[in-house]
Amino acid sequence: MAVFKIEGGHRLKGEIIPQGAKNEALQILCAVLLTPDTVTIHKIPHIRDVLKLIELLKDMGVEVKQTGEESYTFAAKNVDISYLETAGFAKQAAALRGSIMILGPLLARYGKGRIPMPGGDKIGRRRLDTHFIGLQKLGAHFHYDAINSFYSVEGEKLKGTYMLMDEASVTGTANIIMAATMAEGKTTIYNAACEPYIQQLCNMLNRMGAKISGIGSNLLYIEGVSSLTGTEHTMLPDMIEIGSFIGMAAMTRSDIVIKGARVDMLGIIPETFRKLGVNFDIEGDDIHVHSNDHYEIETFIDGSIMTIADAIWPGLTPDLLSIILVVATQAKGTVLIHQKMFESRLFFVDKLIDMGAQIILCDPHRATVIGLDRKQPLRGVAMSSPDIRAGVSLLIAALSAEGSSTISNIEQIDRGYQFIEKRLKALGAKIEREE
Repeated sequence: MAVFKIEGGHRLKGEIIPQGAKNEALQILCAVLLTPDTVTIHKIPHIRDVLKLIELLKDMGVEVKQTGEESYTFAAKNVDISYLETAGFAKQAAALRGSIMILGPLLARYGKGRIPMPGGDKIGRRRLDTHFIGLQKLGAHFHYDAINSFYSVEGEKLKGTYMLMDEASVTGTANIIMAATMAEGKTTIYNAACEPYIQQLCNMLNRMGAKISGIGSNLLYIEGVSSLTGTEHTMLPDMIEIGSFIGMAAMTRSDIVIKGARVDMLGIIPETFRKLGVNFDIEGDDIHVHSNDHYEIETFIDGSIMTIADAIWPGLTPDLLSIILVVATQAKGTVLIHQKMFESRLFFVDKLIDMGAQIILCDPHRATVIGLDRKQPLRGVAMSSPDIRAGVSLLIAALSAEGSSTISNIEQIDRGYQFIEKRLKALGAKIEREE
């Protein structure tokens, strides 16, 4: 297994281009199963989870061609549904949480689909009920094989209906939307997720011939159509990577320009970093983070301690709370980080405490960070990456720390960030990958 060896304490400088959005890519790639026509997709990130999903599509019979460094074409005209019954499929799909989103397209086009218990980050309970309740409301029959941990759905004639989702699940919304595009009649989805990734998926489906309205809101209307055609689609830049780079620049006192950030699709992410006192300018579609020798956490207007919490869009994405927590360790002031959605995501703070950070883990969902105002720099240690976002947070901490750090289990980081050490070295980071 590979490790990162990092020499911290170096300021970085230069420009960096964010990769295509990981979470969008997983949805868009599953959507190619909805049509036999060719779908061309640009800005596909070269990361483990996405590459695994592309391999899964290939093995299902989808014709895949790489036409550029980040561009592919997909033609799902000869999908082998029998592959879903094989041991190879079970192993592939179980290793990837995004595989759950093949169910909606397969159900819409072939009347059935099955999936093993999907993998992904171990960050707490991540239930799948929302997916299957929505598909059942469209007329599908659901079965769970508890012995083999396999879920299956069948339904030859899906029918549009009204549904109020019990949670605004992003992947659940995506699955239901894709199934409903070819259901008979009208489907109304209330309490739908409305993240930019869902907006991108809906706009792509409309270009394929779907009839979806209400895009960008939590109330979607879908008029079913008999078939969908091919299209061309370009991914958004990854908002989590953009937030990671803002945090990295602040922690390392670096002058970095994040190019082509699609600021209009970042929601409250920029303002959240400003609450931590991070100094940056938005220049057109670029974000210029200045050397932040000091940054101070704001308080609420009554003087009470700032709380930063995740929420469904347009609230703050939970994927950035780990980054924000790390950035707060070297700010001036105190902040309460409240991770509402996942009960295991804050457990990486023990590594930061070993580095010298002052953090009180109040419970599985809340941590109080007392900023050191750079008076006591973090120190390099050996640590392991528990999940994608915590792994990058520890990497940012190591880049800012005095001395050398080692991060093992970096395959977790590779699942979400492409060529990360190569891109950081281009900015002046002292980082090496070693087996």
